[in-house]
Amino acid sequence: MIIDEQHRFGVAQRARLWQKNLDPPHILVMTATPIPRTLAMTLYGDLDVSVIDELPPGRVPIKTMHFTDSERNKVFGFIRNQIAQKRQIYIVYPLIKESETMDYKDLEDGWDTISRIFPAPKYCISIVHGKMTPANKEMSMKLFKDGVAHILIATTVIEVGVDIPNATVMVIESAGTIRTLSVTPVKRTCWQEAADQSYCILMSSDKLSREAAKRIEVMIRTNDGFEIAETDLQLRGPGDIEGTLQSGIPFDLKIADLGKDGQLIEYVRHIAEEIIDLDPLLESNQNLIFRSETETAFQSKAIVEQYKLKI
Repeated sequence: MIIDEQHRFGVAQRARLWQKNLDPPHILVMTATPIPRTLAMTLYGDLDVSVIDELPPGRVPIKTMHFTDSERNKVFGFIRNQIAQKRQIYIVYPLIKESETMDYKDLEDGWDTISRIFPAPKYCISIVHGKMTPANKEMSMKLFKDGVAHILIATTVIEVGVDIPNATVMVIESAGTIRTLSVTPVKRTCWQEAADQSYCILMSSDKLSREAAKRIEVMIRTNDGFEIAETDLQLRGPGDIEGTLQSGIPFDLKIADLGKDGQLIEYVRHIAEEIIDLDPLLESNQNLIFRSETETAFQSKAIVEQYKLKI
């Protein structure tokens, strides 16, 4: 079973696939950036990892830049210059409509601003988001693919399958959020097919939290999806490896840090595998302490889970 764009699927969704058969299948998951839970699973020994860390031949590395709201005019000027050079632009928003709970930029407000800055008929703007009908989405994408639309305003629905070599700029709004850190590398690796220099512009508010600044810093510094995932892991936590949470701090880790102690944990994992291969039930005298501690840990976790269900 092959699961592409793994970060787009929930734990339960993936589990339903491999529970369809009495004999679980071999599983290959693919993604430009692993979610924290997946990175943690590689350390626990539940996943083996292969990394493709080279660009296709002739591909120029994408330049990633950061601008704040007070610098928007600079970004708009850059977009005008790119359009004058017959290039096309993506502008990506995390939300369709304004949210009362999240201080993110939204597509509807963005459309009002962009259409004023780049007015018709000189400029043509397309929109794509998840609530549009398939026919309308296809029509908007066709305008962009055919070069009629200069700018495509979209949500993250366009992160997969975009192969328009003429589009050399992607502006990502509300950069520095958890959502942005997890999907930005996917966009950067999937959308840029041109041999020419392309640009990823991260937009944020003028005031950034320490975590948001860290997210932006790592996205500017590297295109390495695993390095970004490690940062994501440190900021969000790996979640519950045996449950469905894909982020958050696990109940059973007291000292180890999956983000910082990856090499050490992987080394210990290999030792554990050797022990299990020689003594699967941990029955030898030298492994009795391991067995006792393991049983205690699982018993404690079961008690906690029962308590959670009661409340």
